[in-house]
Amino acid sequence: MPNNLVLEHKQCLIAGDGELPVSMAKSAQNNGFEVVCISLSSDNFKELQKYCSKVVSFGAGQVDSIKKFLVDENIKQLTFLGKVSKTMLVKRPRLEKTAIELLKEMKKLNDDAIMLKIIEQMENIGITILDQTIFIKNLMIQKGVLTKLKPTSAQSEDIEYGFKIAKQMGGLDIGQSVVMKDRMIMAIEAIEGTDKCIKRGAKLARRKNAIVVKVSKPAQDKRFDIPTVGLRTIKTMKKYGANVLALESGETIIVNQQKMVDYANKHKMVIVAL
Repeated sequence: MPNNLVLEHKQCLIAGDGELPVSMAKSAQNNGFEVVCISLSSDNFKELQKYCSKVVSFGAGQVDSIKKFLVDENIKQLTFLGKVSKTMLVKRPRLEKTAIELLKEMKKLNDDAIMLKIIEQMENIGITILDQTIFIKNLMIQKGVLTKLKPTSAQSEDIEYGFKIAKQMGGLDIGQSVVMKDRMIMAIEAIEGTDKCIKRGAKLARRKNAIVVKVSKPAQDKRFDIPTVGLRTIKTMKKYGANVLALESGETIIVNQQKMVDYANKHKMVIVAL
């Protein structure tokens, strides 16, 4: 992305699940931008309507319809935000001609490969994909312990080991989170996403003292898939017995940080950024 990029007044947001797309739309509107939104999820549709001049719903496989909408709206810049799981393509494919052709061309269907193909399609019609953090830089987590409780020495060893494993998994584009306990790996995130990985790993840890580590990929493309956590993450951990969350500072977006920290403090949990 060019360093001298000038932001257009009219921005497009392609929104997946979660609060993050809403945070971006709100921030952009507060700074005088108009946001039109392509919603891939019903999860935040009504909230997005509060901050976007237009919200339309498409399936993840409706590439042709999405491109037509972008051209009709004269969109020049676009931001991807929110979780778009590959399970959407399995459960609700709604595959149009271009999507079918692209899937046939691809030798592997890992997240990066899919996103780079989609970005290529957008760039072919003159659209620039923006760094996901442009409108939400204030949500990037800084180094340090965020909670009243700090990790114990044993927990710190698990975090260090989990960090290395998560980086290796990210390098293979498998997932960005691992669940640890007593220097053992309970679960590695795959197609199911972070929350279900936490559930699976914490159950294997007998719902007690599991540690969750989430990092960025070694060669993270900031146009998509920046690691993100929010209140739902910490609540999922509490529900299944994980009590330490370790994140990569400067590379992770944290939504509703104060609410997360308050919840963690109330339940004697640890949040630390490395």
